[in-house]
Amino acid sequence: MKALIVDDDENYRRLLSTLLVGGGYEVVEAVDGSQAWQMLQAEPIPLVLTDWMMPEMDGLDLIQAIRSANFPYYTYIILLTARQRRGDVISGLESGTDDYVIKPFDLAELKARLGIAERILSLETRLREALEKASYYATRDSLTGALNRRALYEWAEQVIAGAAAGQSFLTVIMLDIDHFKRINDQYGHLVGDEALRLIVETIALKKRASDQMGRWGGEEFLLVLPDSTLESGRQMAERLRKAIEEASLPLAGGGSFSVQASFGVAGAQVSGEGLAQLDRLILQADTALYRAKQAGRNQVCVHEA
Repeated sequence: MKALIVDDDENYRRLLSTLLVGGGYEVVEAVDGSQAWQMLQAEPIPLVLTDWMMPEMDGLDLIQAIRSANFPYYTYIILLTARQRRGDVISGLESGTDDYVIKPFDLAELKARLGIAERILSLETRLREALEKASYYATRDSLTGALNRRALYEWAEQVIAGAAAGQSFLTVIMLDIDHFKRINDQYGHLVGDEALRLIVETIALKKRASDQMGRWGGEEFLLVLPDSTLESGRQMAERLRKAIEEASLPLAGGGSFSVQASFGVAGAQVSGEGLAQLDRLILQADTALYRAKQAGRNQVCVHEA
C-alpha cells in the first residue's frame, strides 16, 4: 500500500518513513500541504499521514481539499499533531480526518491505528470492486458480454446529445444471424450460444474504437457508428459480413460450420431531434435488414432516404 507523509519536520518524516517502510508500505513524502495536494491530484494514494501546522497549506486545509475533491477512491487520513486541547481534537475530526494522533506518538499505538486504516481501506476496496462489477453486469448481456439493449440505447442517446446538430453523421447497423433456429435445432443450443459469441468477437475485432455494439435481442445485434457516413457504414457492414462468413465454429464431434448474417444500414446527419431521430434510424436499419432477408440473406441492404 502506498502512503504519503506530510510534515515540514524532517525528523518526523524520517521516523514515520522508517516505521512505514518496515511495515511494507511504499512511502512518498511532502514538506507541506501544498506539495502533498499536487501529489494527490497526480495519482491515487490511499493513506495520508499529515501534520497540522505547516507553511503554504496546513493539515486541515489539506484534509478539506481531499474531502472536497470527490476522488473515485477513498483516502484514509491520520492527523499527527502536537495540538492536544479538546477543541483542537474536535476541530481536527470535524475537518474530515479519520484518526487523530498526538505527538510525540507511541510507536505501538500508531502501528495499531495503521492496522485499523488497512482494514478500512481493504473493506472500501472490496466494496468498490463489488459495485463496479455489479455496474458492469447491469449493462452487459450475460451470454456474449456485449452491451445490453438498454445500455446501448443510452450510449447512443449520449452520442446524439453530444453532437452538434447538422455537424455530425450517425450510422446504425442492424444484423441478424441467418437461420439461427436451424443452428440450434441441428447442433444444439450450446453451439448456438457459441455462434452468438462468435458474432460479438468478430465485430469487436473489426469495429472502430469509437463504435459501440450491443445485443439487441435474440440473434439480433446493433452497431452505432458516430461520425460515419452511410457509405462508410455500408462498407463496415460488408466487412463484418465477410468476416463472419469466413469464421468457423468447431464441433465437439469433429468438423466445423460457418455462420452467416444479414445486415441493414441506415444513417443521417444529427438533427437535434434526439431520441426521435435515433428511433427512426433503428427502424430504418431494421427495415433494410428485413429487405436483406427477403432478398436471400447473407447480404447488406442500405436504407435509401
